[in-house]
Amino acid sequence: MNIKQIAKTAGVSVATVSRVMNHPETVAPATKEKIEKVMQEAGYTPNWFAQGLNFNTTKTIGLVIPHMLNPSYMEIANGVEEVARMRGYITFMCNVQKDVQTEREYISQLINRRVDGIILMFSSMEREYMKRIQKEKIPLVFIGEHKSMPKISSVQVDCRAGAAEMIAHLIEVGHRSIGFLQGHDPEQECLQQLTGYRNLLKANGIRADEQLIVKTENSIEGGYIGVKRLMAAGRPDAVYATSDEIAYGAMDALKDSGLSIPQDIAVVGFGDDRMSNLIEPKLTTVELPLRKMGIYGARILFDMISGEAKEERQIILRTRMRIRKSCGHKERIGEMF
Repeated sequence: MNIKQIAKTAGVSVATVSRVMNHPETVAPATKEKIEKVMQEAGYTPNWFAQGLNFNTTKTIGLVIPHMLNPSYMEIANGVEEVARMRGYITFMCNVQKDVQTEREYISQLINRRVDGIILMFSSMEREYMKRIQKEKIPLVFIGEHKSMPKISSVQVDCRAGAAEMIAHLIEVGHRSIGFLQGHDPEQECLQQLTGYRNLLKANGIRADEQLIVKTENSIEGGYIGVKRLMAAGRPDAVYATSDEIAYGAMDALKDSGLSIPQDIAVVGFGDDRMSNLIEPKLTTVELPLRKMGIYGARILFDMISGEAKEERQIILRTRMRIRKSCGHKERIGEMF
């Protein structure tokens, strides 16, 4: 039995049967129950590929991820997949391993497979390439920073405010000389954190010493090397790292130098990686709303797919501090064990 026969048996239109399968909340309960009963008695299982041909939908979306080994990216992906599953959609997850050409190839495959929408996470795609997706009229949403067109719906985090809040906390607990270990991935988010750092120092009458700002790789090794370079210019009261990975490396290097954290020097990170709560001392860090980023991004995409969203939407989410032992706060208010 096909969808037309289901509609005829139930005494409804084909469009009503389609709404039961795609948007059941829009169908009157009694009608929905009658159609579902007919489908159940007939042992009907929707052929999603055929449905895509008939109703211009494939019940699939594409999610392009920079690297699946990054737990933060996977936390965002969980939020996207949660919403997609509730909507009855399958999510194609594409691991581009931070390679622009691979990202292009995956996007082309998603277009060819006629997905109903695409989410690009921390995309490196250029403006010109994005125009191809727009020509195909495929709903598109960015999650995280991107280098493409500004008039595309996106969900991002206010990294500048998050960094500023953490620097304000370090100053509040008595630290005046604060080193800054600057990673470069994601590039714009790291630069936003640097702006927040500079703004808070200036607001508190503290001169930003350029020798205390060190660029390094966004990795544990980068943190280890970066803090060694930082210490060569003189030991600060505290070290701020633009990622938790950098902070882990910095902490190892400081311990190897015979320094105690936080007694001799405070260390804070950014991201609230799961390991931050397991290392010793536990890392004070800025928590990102990762799962919420995925949920909001997916909701925007499905609003676009359903036609409810007529214009682009830009959502900026706030961070929050996780105060733990590494910053030297005696009471450690808000510590999560």
